[in-house]
Amino acid sequence: MYRWCTDEVEPHDRFDFWREVRSKGLFGVTAELERERRADFFGEFSLRQLGGAGLVELKASHYSVERSMTDIADAPSDSICVYQQLGSGGWFGGMRSSDFTIANGSFATSHTDLPYRTTPLGAGGFHLRILKVPVSSLSTQDNRMRELAPRTFDDSTLAPLLGACFADLGEVAAGDDGPADAASLVQALAHLALIERGILRPGSRLGQAALRTARLSQARRLIARHLQDPNLAPTVVADLLGISVRHLHILFESTAKSFSQTVTEERLNQSRHLMREAPDRLIADIATSCGFDSLATYYRAFNAAYGMAPGDFRAQGPQGR
Repeated sequence: MYRWCTDEVEPHDRFDFWREVRSKGLFGVTAELERERRADFFGEFSLRQLGGAGLVELKASHYSVERSMTDIADAPSDSICVYQQLGSGGWFGGMRSSDFTIANGSFATSHTDLPYRTTPLGAGGFHLRILKVPVSSLSTQDNRMRELAPRTFDDSTLAPLLGACFADLGEVAAGDDGPADAASLVQALAHLALIERGILRPGSRLGQAALRTARLSQARRLIARHLQDPNLAPTVVADLLGISVRHLHILFESTAKSFSQTVTEERLNQSRHLMREAPDRLIADIATSCGFDSLATYYRAFNAAYGMAPGDFRAQGPQGR
């Protein structure tokens, strides 16, 4: 992962460096800020290559951005971008379609080689995540992809799926352990964007694969969110996903573990984390907080998974874990 921050540059040079080296040289855009405000400018970003795409997270104080026809000619990209707005919101304009704003937590998509202008709505500046997927790396090829001017996602049913995939991709980028596969997440995010823009049919082979990957990501996150509930059952997660219980079980058939095995594994992982973080906490309390309906059930599951009792695991100390 490549990280950079304006703190690495002298204060009087920070915005000029950001504009000429980072914005124009790395992202192919023109950045502008009133001269009297440049001394207080701050910006940072990370860039990670994952699954054939580039994942960028950017934070910066307020300035304006333009990708003009000149910028496009100087730095063509031919990629699909999926944006996740994390800050106070942003404005997009200067396009063939109408201007729009994007709120915190919302998503937008575009083709990189179409002009636009954007500024943050709030005084806090920019905070967003951008997935840049080369068109050549996508499993589907359609010339309409190159006509995608920036636009927010209108289909609210896709937002939780996009959020789950972005969260999983962020964990992969951070090097966290997990079942997610970067390439499948990248393809899913790009294809969900194409579904939303009417280029890919949800019922097509690629559309179904994208929805399957995204729903599985969301199902795992729903499990983690409701882990403390001892009555967590397939019906609960299926209802939250808006799919049938049979469909939910089919999602987990593509993985190495069933729904119930996944729930148990997550509960055990959480219990081990709590034993490390709170060594004086009662094991019975930990078991209950992780959703086990009885201490006996917890001991049986822990011993079956790790070949030892929870107390023996705790006694090993940090060096044995």
